[in-house]
Amino acid sequence: MAFGFGVLRRSSRSFWSMTPRELAAAIDGVQGRARPAAAMTRSALDILMSAFPDEETS
Repeated sequence: MAFGFGVLRRSSRSFWSMTPRELAAAIDGVQGRARPAAAMTRSALDILMSAFPDEETS
């Protein structure tokens, strides 16, 4: 909110009507776009899935 009101100087109505994608684009426009993260490999996903399995719900 501080970024939207302070940096972008948006009104309350304008800020709250922004979509997350619009806010992200505004942040990129002000701060510059960061390099995109590398795609996750299947082996890295398998390691994460082993470490954090889905919980069964009953």
